[in-house]
Amino acid sequence: MKQTSPSPVQVTVDNARPSATAKRRKPAVPRTPAAEKQSQGLARTAQAVDLLAEVANHTMAANPLIGLRAADLASAAGSLLHAVRKAPKKAGGHLLHYSKSLSSILRGTSEIAPHPRDKRFTDPAWQDNFLLNRILQGYLATQDELQRFIAESGLDEMNKSRAQFVATLVMDALAPNNNPLLNPLALRKIIDTGGANLATGARQLIQDVRSNKGLPSMVDSSGFHLGENIATAKGSVVLRNDMFELLQFAPTTTKVYGRPLVMSPPQINKYYAVDLTPEKSLIKWIQDSGVQLFVISWRNPSAEHRHWGLSEYVLCLDQAVEVARSITGSAEVNMWGTCSGGLTLAAYLGWLGARNDLAKIANTSWAVCVLNTSASLDGTTLGLFTTNQTLHAARAQSRRNGVLTGEEMARMFAWMRPNDLIWNYWVNNYLLGNKPPAFDILAWNADTTNLPAQLHADYLDLVALNPYMNPDSMQVAGEWIDMRKVKVGAYVVGGTTDHITPWKGCYGTARLLGEDTTFVLANAGHLQCFINPPGSKKSFFYAGTAKQDDPRRWLENAGEQQQGSWWPHWRAWIQQRSGEEQAAPKKTGSRRYPALCAAPGTYVLEK
Repeated sequence: MKQTSPSPVQVTVDNARPSATAKRRKPAVPRTPAAEKQSQGLARTAQAVDLLAEVANHTMAANPLIGLRAADLASAAGSLLHAVRKAPKKAGGHLLHYSKSLSSILRGTSEIAPHPRDKRFTDPAWQDNFLLNRILQGYLATQDELQRFIAESGLDEMNKSRAQFVATLVMDALAPNNNPLLNPLALRKIIDTGGANLATGARQLIQDVRSNKGLPSMVDSSGFHLGENIATAKGSVVLRNDMFELLQFAPTTTKVYGRPLVMSPPQINKYYAVDLTPEKSLIKWIQDSGVQLFVISWRNPSAEHRHWGLSEYVLCLDQAVEVARSITGSAEVNMWGTCSGGLTLAAYLGWLGARNDLAKIANTSWAVCVLNTSASLDGTTLGLFTTNQTLHAARAQSRRNGVLTGEEMARMFAWMRPNDLIWNYWVNNYLLGNKPPAFDILAWNADTTNLPAQLHADYLDLVALNPYMNPDSMQVAGEWIDMRKVKVGAYVVGGTTDHITPWKGCYGTARLLGEDTTFVLANAGHLQCFINPPGSKKSFFYAGTAKQDDPRRWLENAGEQQQGSWWPHWRAWIQQRSGEEQAAPKKTGSRRYPALCAAPGTYVLEK
């Protein structure tokens, strides 16, 4: 298959801290009264960040599949040095300005200060202590001057963005907050504990070097036990083959709807993100809605499974659908796809469409899924470094190893957001000597899975070929994929603060599935979109059909924001499309497909 290099795009690096002197950008939403009100609502969302939102930014819900090569980072740094050599006078001007900034800092007349959203320097000592304040201002001045030089250099926009990313990596590492002799919290704790915090931190550092390839641990998972206090929804495994277990969750209502729902989770993560605890379990919510639910639990592959590709996973979906139809006696099923699980679902629907067998799929739900795979890289760090060479290198590495390991993907993801995912824990674990936090979402995130080499290669083909937008460009299980043949009811959810699958890309998924598709925009990040139980006073969403070409125009015409979680809105939608009510079955499975063991099953336990 022919690979094409993605078009260069100007991006804002995700993990770059706002400049201390930077001006705020104008909103993209048109300034009509309705749009103004909605924009204000979205702005309030950014201020109303709760614990779940913070944790969600730490998750690896869509792992990097391409990777950053050392050669690409070196090239970005080299382009910056080339800019210095090419324009020495301009570089000298920046050096002079930098010298003046330092002089102002030493005199105590500088007004440079960290951005209010920069949590690294919130301790009052950074402002009140003469020495610490000067050190901080010097660091900020260096950071700002470097970013200003890059912005005003003669580099093209792509190389500017690459250079900014490398510069941000370096400056984040050099932040004074990371130094145990400068961090005021660490200094106080050294005095309070007699240095015991550093001793504890050293032990934790040694442990992470041994067991975590030198990266700080993000979570204490010791208190979480699958089936006991996490992933506790009642159900059974009703099918097991080499690639997956099919879980049927037991009804909690006296009556159920006849048409079942089959859920396709990502292969990148284990399924139980939708069943963390009963209070925020989407699975339990679906059970309590009277919807018969089947969820695939993918096996964590090893090198011997290197041949498992998208075609094999598509056939697994078909097998799961047939089992659900058999157990429930329903001729049709509804389906749900989350993130990369939605990519597999789209391939399955395209395969069914090519075989004229779509009649057995009535409706679909899509959570944080971007089917325009080329556009999904726009505005991301990975998009900066995605070329034919990086695609080839990524493919070759997994082919050699048989799998792309979850550990590798986690490490790459961490370096794309180093302040959140590395230096934050460096301070907490090593300087303060604290244990990493014990959050269920982070425990799930740390429970990584591998990707078989062939599926990894197929995912890279999705990026290169963009088959859902380009008919007949990719073959799956012997059929050419053409989404124009896919005619199913659809409900699509995106999140306003989703940095992994941006909401405008999710809206593109809704448009691809037809203008009658219901699109919901929640004030949430990636995980919050589907971990969104009713009860939060901060939650709100917009909903409407995908009739507008432009997502911004859709938002302008979406009407008043609806308070609360979108779950009840989806419940009404899916119940209307789940057939007639009938008496709930007394047990899971059937004579043909008896219950094999209790949920969460056995594959989810494999490391």
